[in-house]
Amino acid sequence: MKVARVTISDRASRGVYEDQGGPAIAMWVETLFAEEIVWEIRLIPDEEAEIAAVLTDLADGCDCALILTTGGTGPALRDVTPEATRRVLDKELPGFGEAMRMGSFQRVPTAILSRAVAGIRGRSLLVNLPGNPKAVGECLPLLAPAIAEALDHIRGERPSLRPAL
Repeated sequence: MKVARVTISDRASRGVYEDQGGPAIAMWVETLFAEEIVWEIRLIPDEEAEIAAVLTDLADGCDCALILTTGGTGPALRDVTPEATRRVLDKELPGFGEAMRMGSFQRVPTAILSRAVAGIRGRSLLVNLPGNPKAVGECLPLLAPAIAEALDHIRGERPSLRPAL
């Protein structure tokens, strides 16, 4: 299964600190899904036009089944990942963001500040995840069954989930 992980961070893209969100995505995807994963990896700044262009290329040019972003979903002025994602979606799937906010709210009351969105572009599922690596690990297990179901609907290919740990 071809999966993209896109870290969206001004500072990480400039090398101010190491990307931790992208590796967290990789670790959790490989833990949750039994499929062999072929990765497309991007590290980009919080620039709406660049985010939209990268997401479009990963969906249309690279034909990634799943595109997972980390970062840029909060209320800060530079957080534009949801806006960029919406620009490229054919269909929005609001349940993904709702589930992440509800699931995370149990542990972190400020999780409701997340504006994460998800949806479909062509044959690709795009999901915005939080920028915090711990939050990535809290959200992806919640979403894995819906990700598998969505990919079955949009690609006719249902990835196998590993048994619960």
